[in-house]
Amino acid sequence: MFIFDFFRKKKKLDQPWEKFYTDEDLKYKIPNISIYRQVKESAEKYPKNVAIQYLGKKINYNQFMQKIDIAAKGFYAMGIKKGDIVTILLPNVPEALISLYALNKLGAIANMTHPLSAEEEIKETLISTRSQYLIIYDARYEKIEPFINDIEMNKVIFVSPGDSLGFFKRTFYNISQLKKFKHHPKSHIFISWRKFFKESIRKDDFKSHEFGRDMPCVILHSGGTSGKSKNVVIQNRAFIFAAKGEEIDLIRLNPGDSALAIMPNFHGFGLSVLMHTPLALGCSTILVPKFDSKKFDTLFKKTKPTCVLGVPTLFEALSNSNNEKNLDLSFLKYVVSGGDLLPKNLEDKINNYFREHNSNARITQGYGLSEALACVTLAHDHVNKSGSVGIPLAGNHVKIIDPATRKKVPYGETGEIVIHSKALMMGYLNEEAETNEALQVHDDGHVWLHTGDLGYMDEDGFLFYKGRIKRMIITSGYNVYPSHIEEVIESHPAVLQCSVVGVPHPYKQEVPKAFVVLKDGFHGLFVKKDIKDHCKKNLAKYMIPNEIVIRKKLPKTKLGKVDFNKLKEDFDGDEE
Repeated sequence: MFIFDFFRKKKKLDQPWEKFYTDEDLKYKIPNISIYRQVKESAEKYPKNVAIQYLGKKINYNQFMQKIDIAAKGFYAMGIKKGDIVTILLPNVPEALISLYALNKLGAIANMTHPLSAEEEIKETLISTRSQYLIIYDARYEKIEPFINDIEMNKVIFVSPGDSLGFFKRTFYNISQLKKFKHHPKSHIFISWRKFFKESIRKDDFKSHEFGRDMPCVILHSGGTSGKSKNVVIQNRAFIFAAKGEEIDLIRLNPGDSALAIMPNFHGFGLSVLMHTPLALGCSTILVPKFDSKKFDTLFKKTKPTCVLGVPTLFEALSNSNNEKNLDLSFLKYVVSGGDLLPKNLEDKINNYFREHNSNARITQGYGLSEALACVTLAHDHVNKSGSVGIPLAGNHVKIIDPATRKKVPYGETGEIVIHSKALMMGYLNEEAETNEALQVHDDGHVWLHTGDLGYMDEDGFLFYKGRIKRMIITSGYNVYPSHIEEVIESHPAVLQCSVVGVPHPYKQEVPKAFVVLKDGFHGLFVKKDIKDHCKKNLAKYMIPNEIVIRKKLPKTKLGKVDFNKLKEDFDGDEE
């Protein structure tokens, strides 16, 4: 069977969208380089261009590469080598990207993790990835203090958001943070970023190896189609391919332009589209460590980005903001909405806002997921249909299938979205069964990623996203999996059963709501606060249920399963 599969001839795939590309675009071959090499080549072309903008400070490509190479020396001296997994738990600060590329230079893998992760989530990601090195925001020490001495760790590097600021801003920031959080004690495994960097400057240079496109470089996190959190292993080739694909589509982005990175570095869209791609093209990425949607217009005025990508709720916040009078957005050229459906009325509202503020930009949509490095389809002004999430990037293939039979359905018919791409993940780390479920060989001989998402494609190749097959909740652009929240709540000693659904929210789109049945002898009046505290300890902030409702029983379908539709309708029978 293996020999048959290996030699099976692969069928040519339909590409109704190919008319929007040139033959050269469609035949693009990924060079055999690493993401470190791709950014270094960009720096060699545009050494004086601004690579990073951070709270008013600008770092050009020459300076950026120097910092990367110094950090690489320090990591090498620590003993980090090819294949090692290093966990990065930072907001959008320069040190996150410096670490990413320095590790890539060594052939190590960056495990990009949410900086607001709960204590148990941090412990789990360190153990599941076998990370012996951690780079973490200094204010998060309390989250690792309870367990850090109980697991095998070689070094923990603490980064302050003030580290990359100038002397006066850094001093002011440090004063403002006095006594606001618990600082790490002196220990041989703990070191501050500034001390680490200062010591790294004095380290001897090492002979570095050239790593190619097939080397794993990043771990992202996804619930896949099952909802269970998984470590998604991404190769260099995915970032390199995505940068080229976005260069073809984002034809108005030129060296010197800038992208506003309001999406976080642990998110595929944020890391790939708003950080690596600009750096691969000689543009700059504007890092926003803490985004305030209520001051979106002020941020635009200060940073003047060429390109911005965000979730629909953020753009709605922009259209409702009124902090800046006579705001001029003429610098804004490209705006993409992703992560959730963009309603037509909101699309029109945002486009009107841009026109009223002197921008010719029109909001378009994109579609993707971590397993295909975020961006799979994209639209722009000249290749766009209202309501669609665009066409596949050059080299990507999308088809719609019947989930039960895996047969392709006709254009216009809704089914499961599946993807074939050079940017597909290697797989889920140490999860062979789940990897095989997600990546499947079809009768055409190609490997397809099964997304668990619903949509349809028209005859021109435009994809229309229709929602999720399973119960995943999207809150402010973050994917939240009810099964994970249920597992945490049901680990509380008072809880017998829990079911979580997404309910509408005026700003966040959806928020989790938990329905809980207690064990005999417990009463909601006394334990609800305790359950909430349990969630705060074991769940990231955006996963914590907006409301916890105690019930004597949960509604059931005729098959005896929990009736989630009734729960969404705010089932109110037998309330305790």
